[in-house]
Amino acid sequence: MNALKNSSAANNPSSIHPDRLFLGSCFALISTSVAFGVVTSMMGDFKTVFALSNTEAGLIGGAALWGFTITIFIFGPLCDAIGMKKLMRFSMICHLVGPLLMIFAQGFSTLFAGALIIALANGTVEAVCNPLVTTIYPERKTQKLNQFHVWFPGGIVIGGLLAFGIDNIDAARWEALPLASWQVKLSLVLIPTLIYGVLFSGQNFPATERVQSGLSFGEMVKATLLRPLFLLLFFCMSLTASLELGPGRWMGEVMGTVMSQFGGTNSGILVLVYGSGLMAILRFFAGPVIHRLSPTGLLACSAILAGLGLMVLTYAQGALAIFVAATVFYVGVCYFWPTMLGVASERVPKGGALALGLLGGWGMAVVGLITVPVMGLITDIYGHEKLPVQETTICIQEGAALLPKIKQNEPGDAVGNIDETIALVNEVNSAVTASGALPKISTSKALRGIALYAPETETGANAQSLIKPADDYGGIISFRWVAATSLILIMVFGILYLSDRAKGGYRVEKIGGGPTADPDA
Repeated sequence: MNALKNSSAANNPSSIHPDRLFLGSCFALISTSVAFGVVTSMMGDFKTVFALSNTEAGLIGGAALWGFTITIFIFGPLCDAIGMKKLMRFSMICHLVGPLLMIFAQGFSTLFAGALIIALANGTVEAVCNPLVTTIYPERKTQKLNQFHVWFPGGIVIGGLLAFGIDNIDAARWEALPLASWQVKLSLVLIPTLIYGVLFSGQNFPATERVQSGLSFGEMVKATLLRPLFLLLFFCMSLTASLELGPGRWMGEVMGTVMSQFGGTNSGILVLVYGSGLMAILRFFAGPVIHRLSPTGLLACSAILAGLGLMVLTYAQGALAIFVAATVFYVGVCYFWPTMLGVASERVPKGGALALGLLGGWGMAVVGLITVPVMGLITDIYGHEKLPVQETTICIQEGAALLPKIKQNEPGDAVGNIDETIALVNEVNSAVTASGALPKISTSKALRGIALYAPETETGANAQSLIKPADDYGGIISFRWVAATSLILIMVFGILYLSDRAKGGYRVEKIGGGPTADPDA
């Protein structure tokens, strides 16, 4: 740190304030993680408030992740050309607009757009703050990246606990407020956003390590894309990110039933909150010593624990078993993201912001576009197997007769998009009558619509009772599919670790350079 300040002072004595930049970066990451925790707590809200299927809810939850890739892929390589300060202003605007758009959403399309804009902000934070941290702490890259990334799980704890508390406030208290509880949860993202906007205000940002070393953009591209080690890390990032963030996105829903013993609405989010708190503690206290370990060995051990813990979690029953399995899983995934970035920064240093941006962007792209939606699809497919044909058919038939009456007797603004649900229920009813079989995916969505628009009726209660066990079973199966990917990571990271040992240990490559002011900031 002293060397950093001396180097900075040699160029411009009061130009750069590393501690304030680091603190602002941490709050920017808190905005990202609070958004993650809040959206995770709302996966059930998406389905009940707007009568969406698991697949549609997964698409919204996925958009809040894969949109990250757009900005990190674009702004990561251009971080130097555009300027870090301008990019952080853009992220702040998106962190304000995205939640507001979702708060006033009218259906799937608006929710999807708001989630995507939030993800654009998140990707910009990752594109800027990772190279910023490695630039202002050039001698402690992996260590400081782990300390910086404390605030991803830390922010999830903050957002998750607040969301859980909001969910369990007496519904009658919300009647006097202009916003519903799920809208209030989304507004939580605005608080850390305003804080990091203030912290970055008036600050100069350094040029990245690549610029300070005199390395050209073309050399950075060549060093990144033609390096076999980076390509291997690029592949592995899709799996480590999926293993960490895929189950995390669905944790509140999948663990809801087994955690209901603790009382309260959306109690499954407590597993995510517990695990995220554990990750934050481990990253914080491991920061001073993490650089002494072999990063490749750490990744291999992490893959073993993550896969084992997630698989055991799907079989766990009872509080003790649940939290033991969750502990193993979250210890496993704790160091995946920052250590992957640290290894890329230390072993492919000429890759600079491009390498870090590609890794982070690709990880989020796979999770958002593939892992989360596919987990929702798996939930719908396997959950369909748990729908009893006779009871479900009767409920659909009753719903087809009941919903038009509800539409006729209620004012238009009280029944929302009931026409869409009526059409879907009639479609499913016709299919069952014609073939005797329940259509996959559309049946559960039709039941969800009946439960939404007829909650006080016996038919609506029956629909909800049919949906819940199906969703629970399908969600557990989706977790097991993700857990299996750890086998590939164990093999790859194990080979890298053994290769390092054969060469005398893990070695860090350097390109030199110290922090100087960015003229474009």
